[in-house]
Amino acid sequence: MNIDQTNADSDETDAAPVSEEDRQWFVLKVQSNRERSIRDSILRRIRMEGMGDHFGEVFIPTEKVVETKGGSRRVREQKLLPGYMMINMVMTDETWHLVRSTSGVGDFTGAAGKPIAMEEEEVNRWLGESPGEVKKKEDEQVARPVVKFSVQVGETVKVKEGAFENFEGVIDSMDETTGKLKLMIEIFGRNTEVELEHWQVEKV
Repeated sequence: MNIDQTNADSDETDAAPVSEEDRQWFVLKVQSNRERSIRDSILRRIRMEGMGDHFGEVFIPTEKVVETKGGSRRVREQKLLPGYMMINMVMTDETWHLVRSTSGVGDFTGAAGKPIAMEEEEVNRWLGESPGEVKKKEDEQVARPVVKFSVQVGETVKVKEGAFENFEGVIDSMDETTGKLKLMIEIFGRNTEVELEHWQVEKV
């Protein structure tokens, strides 16, 4: 697959320096429930191929939530986009092949078979102003337990806080014991179920 005009056989091209500014963020479809092992495999292959300068972070969008059950509080990490991850890379024939040939990887999101880089607004929404803020953002995203709902199943609501801010969706279910609700939101052209605290949404 010819991603761009990079000549894979050119020694001159291989020797060209790659800077962080050359990289872009792409969305990658992967096998659900295997996101972490797939990320580890990609990172391992990058090291084996000596292509670290062509890649940045491989990011799985998650948030930490607090659950209250049986009178005890438990913090757990949940994936915001099951079956998706984001990868910072320079898109060439070689890097495309390295990622796509990794077990469990589906494809890059894009059009007509060509990967399309994320817009700056999308990058800022999911990753913060810079990739270096990712870990800090993950540590700060701790949700609070709630017990009372002001919305109902089937209602269309707008997300007012969190990673999905300004998205609209339909409430699919609510859990009175944890104060959480499940919302169906269209993300990357596909309906995706996300779990939120009730205070993160408001009626449209």
